Amino acid sequence: MANVAITGAGRGIGLELVKLHLDRGDTVLALVRNPGGASELNTLAASFADKLSIHRMDVADNASVKDGAASTGSGGIDVLYNVAGVSGRTEPQLDGIDWDDFDEAIEIMLKGPLRVLSAFLPRLGEGSKVINFSSQLGASTWPYGGYYPYVATKAGLNRLMRSVAIDLKDRGIVVGLIHPGWVQTDMGGSGADITPQESAAAIAALTDSWTIEETGEFYKWNGEKHAW
Repeated sequence: MANVAITGAGRGIGLELVKLHLDRGDTVLALVRNPGGASELNTLAASFADKLSIHRMDVADNASVKDGAASTGSGGIDVLYNVAGVSGRTEPQLDGIDWDDFDEAIEIMLKGPLRVLSAFLPRLGEGSKVINFSSQLGASTWPYGGYYPYVATKAGLNRLMRSVAIDLKDRGIVVGLIHPGWVQTDMGGSGADITPQESAAAIAALTDSWTIEETGEFYKWNGEKHAW
């Protein structure tokens, strides 16, 4: 059985990954900005008291990430999913950019995954996997207007984690980037292509098969390599 840590675990794909790994018998560390507001997660914790623990972690805040990681103990981590994210302002903003909104996106979706990886790094070893949620909107092969904070941070995350993958390869730590699909979440909307359950199941299967030879690669949720 695996020890799994998941940011953004209170809803959407993150919550479905929690359920999936609990069903497998794994131990899950659920990392959320507001544990008290994660009602479904708390219900799960009552049923899986020996397998699921909930920890406060705001990935945009250095101290919160360090404290949140420390609160999970000292055991090894087999899989770390960096899921937490925001959409940011989606409309074109060339004549009035909301810099506070832009900065929030950078803190959460670009710096956040690196903060979390760094905090858990002493507990990652050979065979550990760090799966980062990117997006097709962060690829130059996907022309799309607007979404400036989102596309900038996802493109930056892709390149950042490719560098991290190179630096951790000798330690046997797999670093992956994944486009989770257009998913029926609060961010994706009800008209999206796939359900959170479909996305989570495919992502977990892809994570299982990810090898050190593929570290730093960018994949679609369905297992296809994503050009970028």
